[in-house]
Amino acid sequence: MATEQKEEYRKYYVPLESNPEVFTELIQNLGVDTLQFQDVYSVEEPDLMAMVSRPVYALVLIFPSTSDAYKNQKTAEEATRSAYVGKGDGEDVVWFKQTIDNACGLYAILHAVCNGDAKNLIPPTSKLAKLLDKVIPLDPVERARALEDSKEVEEAHARAAIQGSTAAPDANVEVDYHYVAFVKSHKNNRLYEMDGSKKGPVDKGVQLKGDEDLFSEGGLSLVKEFIKREQDGNPNFSLMALVPQQV
Repeated sequence: MATEQKEEYRKYYVPLESNPEVFTELIQNLGVDTLQFQDVYSVEEPDLMAMVSRPVYALVLIFPSTSDAYKNQKTAEEATRSAYVGKGDGEDVVWFKQTIDNACGLYAILHAVCNGDAKNLIPPTSKLAKLLDKVIPLDPVERARALEDSKEVEEAHARAAIQGSTAAPDANVEVDYHYVAFVKSHKNNRLYEMDGSKKGPVDKGVQLKGDEDLFSEGGLSLVKEFIKREQDGNPNFSLMALVPQQV
């Protein structure tokens, strides 16, 4: 959750626990009762992978933000890119620039739910649907400020943040983990890495076939590639999947 651009932050949130129940609580607080988050225990073992409900609409990876491999890769990648300026219905994906500190969990959740097939499952009268109607026409800077100013989102996040099994840290204390989401474009089935602390969405050059979801070979390859970058074999990763609400 810590980033290099501290001067950009005007607001601080209590960080979310890496817990699918907490993540699900947040989207329910925003009126989305059609989806839920679920732990993924393995991307290699068939028996454990079979426990994941399908379809998987998005994947959220949690990892140490202090990793040198992540920092070096991010610096190199960002040096070659321009700041994202997309807006409106023509966007391949809906991306939010992170301007709230300690809230990368919130941004990962929004990226997961607001893209691909999951977007079509957001109830049209929900708080999240109304937020999207407001922010999609805006450029990334205006969109970020609109999210900051949303009392509904702030209240939903605060209610979810106190639901974890461990004591919530102070909002002003930096924590050494970060969340990114992998999502599918609703327009062309291409896969994107969504990280609010970067300059914009990252097209990963992978395109799913018609009936494939994020838990297919293409989606899992992105997670495996991300983890493999850790040269020291850092085991402190966890993964969640966004799936249909289980009755």
